[in-house]
Amino acid sequence: MSPSPSLSLPPGVAITGTVQPGYEAMLGHDALAFVADLARTFGPRVTELLARRRQGTVLDFLPETADVRAREWTVAPLPNDLLDRRVEITGPTERKMVINALNSGASVFMADFEDANSPTWQNQVEGQQNLFDAVRRTITFVAPDAGKSYALKDKTAVLFVRPRGWHLLERHMTVDGKPVPGGLFDLGLFAFHNAKEQVARRTGPYFYLPKMESYLEARLWNEVFVRTEDKLGLAKGTIKATCLVETLPCLE
Repeated sequence: MSPSPSLSLPPGVAITGTVQPGYEAMLGHDALAFVADLARTFGPRVTELLARRRQGTVLDFLPETADVRAREWTVAPLPNDLLDRRVEITGPTERKMVINALNSGASVFMADFEDANSPTWQNQVEGQQNLFDAVRRTITFVAPDAGKSYALKDKTAVLFVRPRGWHLLERHMTVDGKPVPGGLFDLGLFAFHNAKEQVARRTGPYFYLPKMESYLEARLWNEVFVRTEDKLGLAKGTIKATCLVETLPCLE
């Protein structure tokens, strides 16, 4: 379908999903330009890495990473709000779910754009709006059947966001005629709208990264983080991530 006239599209960007009232808040010109930059910069690498998966791999550690395994190293110190992760809860980015999960008493809520979510255009865009409101603590919900109201408590779980894996595409947004990798769409929109706000609230942009099958796929995510921090004016290392090792080849 044709994009709504309310959307101002950057050059080379097309939106083919239905644009409902309110979507323009998440799909503004600068936000789409930011996602487009990530797609142009990293999209070809995503394609290469997915092709590498099809070639198969030997289940062993690679020679080129031997020096990393042999060295003494550690990660950078964690922010205070990531020191206690003993109880974590996950679920889709549906509005009521986001409120209940943040209020659950868990240490962490992983808002899932991946397995727990059906990746329809509506779910992806409205999920971004729900997280935007949650970050600012303005998110509310009134059940249409019983009229029960939901809002955030004073103390809530720390928010993590799980973007889609490298193998999934966002076909409702194209850049130069090519669908945007779903993970870049999810992470790009969330970081553009929320990263600075999160830092101002003494937390940060934290992500779960699913379904990686090699260290090269993890390295690509790191390069996405570095570019995101640079483009958004964030200090290096602001973005934190948990890598989900879900396949044996990721032992590389």
